[in-house]
Amino acid sequence: MKTIELLLLETVDNLGIVGDVVKVKPGFARNYLLPHGIAVPPTPEMVEELAAKRAEEAARLAKLAEEQKAMVEKLEGFELTVERSANENGLLYGGVSQHEIALALQAEGFAIDDRHVRIGDQIKRLDAYDIPIVLNKELKTEIKLWVVSDDPSVQAVEEDEPAEEQAEGGEEAVAEGEESAEAVTADAE
Repeated sequence: MKTIELLLLETVDNLGIVGDVVKVKPGFARNYLLPHGIAVPPTPEMVEELAAKRAEEAARLAKLAEEQKAMVEKLEGFELTVERSANENGLLYGGVSQHEIALALQAEGFAIDDRHVRIGDQIKRLDAYDIPIVLNKELKTEIKLWVVSDDPSVQAVEEDEPAEEQAEGGEEAVAEGEESAEAVTADAE
């Protein structure tokens, strides 16, 4: 596979930091890095010129990594509650998206972007969820998200699950009674 070497003038996620000489595919270089002024062909003079910037960026990234590690430790076991309107079956009228979760975490003082919150589709039911928070390959954790109704009567129905089970048992008894009534009618004929 053919690659070319370029010197990065800016830090690019998942590629390298300013001053790095990286190998990339020609199409990526031709269509993105070179036209946007993010990279240039490496020369010894340019590498030396960017050495100080590279050291500053490396120090900044090390500090950021420490801050993120501390944040992940704080997030460990963190619980977040979100109130939403829902019907009597526990289905939300609107969903809870990763953007809304990120905003709620930001309101709690965590520097979380939307891309750090990893849920597949929107959450559409009242329930408790384990939400993965992934800052990078090494820094990940889970938080507990409680999606509760903003209407207390809906929550009361949700909490009365044993009553629903009793109601189901009552329906089964009625069904059995109907079957025995049919059997008696059949015997009488």
